[in-house]
Amino acid sequence: MQNPRQIAFLALREVHRRGAFADAALDRTFRNSQLNDLDRRLVTELVYGSVRRMRSIDLIIDKLATKKSSQQPPELRTILHLGLYQLEYLNHIPPSAAVNTTVQLAKENGFSGLSSFVNGLLRQYIRLTDSDLNPLKVTNYKSTVERLGILHSFPEWLVKLWIEQIGETETEQLCEWFNQSPTIDLRINPLKSSIAQIETAFKSQNISVSRIPHLPQALRLNGSIGAIQNLPGYSEGWWTIQDSSAQLVTHLLGPQPGETIIDACAAPGGKTTHSAELMQDEGTIYACDKTASRLKKLKENADRLQMKSIKIHTGDSRHFPEFVNLADRVLLDAPCSGLGTLHRRADARWRHTPENIQQQSQLQSELLANAATFVKSGGVLVYATCTIHPLENETVIRSFLDSNPHWQIEPPTIDLPVQPSPEGWVKVWPHRDHMDGFFMVRLKQLKKE
Repeated sequence: MQNPRQIAFLALREVHRRGAFADAALDRTFRNSQLNDLDRRLVTELVYGSVRRMRSIDLIIDKLATKKSSQQPPELRTILHLGLYQLEYLNHIPPSAAVNTTVQLAKENGFSGLSSFVNGLLRQYIRLTDSDLNPLKVTNYKSTVERLGILHSFPEWLVKLWIEQIGETETEQLCEWFNQSPTIDLRINPLKSSIAQIETAFKSQNISVSRIPHLPQALRLNGSIGAIQNLPGYSEGWWTIQDSSAQLVTHLLGPQPGETIIDACAAPGGKTTHSAELMQDEGTIYACDKTASRLKKLKENADRLQMKSIKIHTGDSRHFPEFVNLADRVLLDAPCSGLGTLHRRADARWRHTPENIQQQSQLQSELLANAATFVKSGGVLVYATCTIHPLENETVIRSFLDSNPHWQIEPPTIDLPVQPSPEGWVKVWPHRDHMDGFFMVRLKQLKKE
């Protein structure tokens, strides 16, 4: 029996010491361990939660310890994060268990001499937790931005950006939403199954699912489900995992049987395979990506779903002159900051800066200008991102339309669970729409005379 808290510590050490992505560190750690489903869920919660709540937990350490969190030995700081995360955010773990296991972690990882410090700090926090002396409550915050940033654990530039767009109240709701564990949505493969058939199969195994309005292929899984590949219909290709807002993108694209589609940044292939389903697997989809390993994942998905219309194209889509004027429809699901999916990407909030968002925006503009050349006269291009940052979305589209007068926005004509903007684009705010944050817009090329 392996210790889940030790495994969580090892994953977090990779994140803090080597700058590993939390999900990649977790995957590697799981590969070297044998845990039951319950322990795997605990490790996942501890790793993602400790990374998400890093700023809040650092404030607690700053208030209670003689040395600030930044002055603590890095691995001791990680151990304190694990203990304080359990005490502040995990109600189902008894405080005594959180303290004792964290003290044990300190002893087993080279900090025996500081185990009494760990024990004292955690027990001091327990005494303050439910009182008005809780450090998170009594701190005199200099501004609303600082208060929201520390309480909900986000960088201040991001909080400020959201307040400018949606105000203080909704920004707090958005922060709370991003700190929840993500839901899992399925997309039914209508070429192999039906939504009713899958509902019945899941119900027979006591797995609860619910439908999502205006998304005919979507089912949301409720509660814990165990390993994905063990769910009914996985190996038969009846469904794939895809968040609801990502499914919206392909419905907006509207691919039809017999058409030629180019998915310019396709991996790992969720929208590519969705296009194949909507086309009844009749026609040609060129799935492009510059990362061969991610295209391998796309091919595995396409094979499991038994798709024949997808042709894989490795390379940077800015350098494919053979695609000029080839496609009826082009999808550019542009590489982006992922700021609409911060609940799924625990460390993304700490990795981005206003400067690298600006760089992303420039790349997105280049990709869009080039992808537009792939579209036949009168054809359609859908630009989409999983970010809610205006620089990566509205700014890119306005700039493109200013430079390309023969293109225009084509507002959605299909029923959507999200109201389009007056300009005709669709922006999904997670706390309003209960799905990943996304931006999508359908652009139409006017027919050349």
